[in-house]
Amino acid sequence: MNILVLNSGSSSLKYQVFNMKDNSVMAQGVIERIGLKDSIIRYKAKGKKERLIKDIENHKKGLELVIDLLTKGELAVLKTVDEINAIGHRVVHGGENFSESALIDDKVFKAIEECEALAPLHNPANKGGIIACKEMMPNTPQVAVFDTAFHQTMPKSSYLYALPYKYYEKYGVRRYGFHGTSHKYVSQKTAEFLNEDIEGLKMITCHIGNGASITAINGEKVLDTSMGFTPLEGLMMGTRCGDIDPAITSFLMEKENLTPKELDKILNKESGILGVSGISSDLREVIDAAEEGKEKAMITLEMFTNRILKYIGSYVAILEGVDVIVFTAGVGENSFIMREKIVNKLAWLGIELDKKVNDSIVGERGIISTKKSKVKVVVMPTNEEYMIAKDTYDLVK
Repeated sequence: MNILVLNSGSSSLKYQVFNMKDNSVMAQGVIERIGLKDSIIRYKAKGKKERLIKDIENHKKGLELVIDLLTKGELAVLKTVDEINAIGHRVVHGGENFSESALIDDKVFKAIEECEALAPLHNPANKGGIIACKEMMPNTPQVAVFDTAFHQTMPKSSYLYALPYKYYEKYGVRRYGFHGTSHKYVSQKTAEFLNEDIEGLKMITCHIGNGASITAINGEKVLDTSMGFTPLEGLMMGTRCGDIDPAITSFLMEKENLTPKELDKILNKESGILGVSGISSDLREVIDAAEEGKEKAMITLEMFTNRILKYIGSYVAILEGVDVIVFTAGVGENSFIMREKIVNKLAWLGIELDKKVNDSIVGERGIISTKKSKVKVVVMPTNEEYMIAKDTYDLVK
């Protein structure tokens, strides 16, 4: 079975085609700047890469180009579009409706639409990808894989805010959590890698990239996660502020005469690592600046590290101990410098870093704690696209 995996953003379309017989990736790519002049198309198949510049008006036109690349020319991997047996979509928000992936029918599609108020930047784009596929491949089954689904095992005491209960009942104001597909994937793969029964593991998974979140997992159940009603809550991120005193919002709106939309832009696009460092949202550039002795960069790294440590520490308490700490995503998989800064401050847990191994691991899995360490520390590359393909396969096979 061939599965097309789509991740539709507001101006982008990422895709991969999986052959589920051997779980291989037949082709993959991304279209950026959809709706703008000079859209960028990157395509990889048969060990070769292509880069094209072409105006792509909308997601439907983008999908048409993807199908052309998959079925025509020397890098084609399919004879016709009919060889795509199912389509898996990343959908950011499923609200309380979905605790697992779902085959898309009219009822599921309507539920995705109803979540647009909770994820106005993401769900409309996800919906656009579903509509484009339905128009082009009306008989091909489609599956929605929700970022929020894995976190629906959280207890009410973890997901409720200390606000009047009526706002939860009326508007669904609660903590939902995100990056669920990644947290689910790395927790399962880590248990397999360690040859341990996942049901007996207390695990803290750290998805640390430009967007970042940490999740406390007992067996296959989420007890808590750092992102909340939106992906803004939790850790300091590339351009997101993470946890702040909520009174700051009304204070800034009054002092700066800001509209809600203007404030939202500041909190989501101008804060975090970029906002504090004044250098970049890319942690690599901030690390370089810190090594040059630039004060704001050094402060930024300490803040970033401390926020992660706060969540790990609190989740150790919630789990009543921890067996494994997992690092994943861009920073977690590739920055041995940040892993060392974080792990060395966890020595009180009986954790001992194997510096030589840690320094050698970039973008691959491995155990970076010593054999004497009381808690295993693992680097596990995430693969959300494969998880989407697997869920899609399981639902339609």
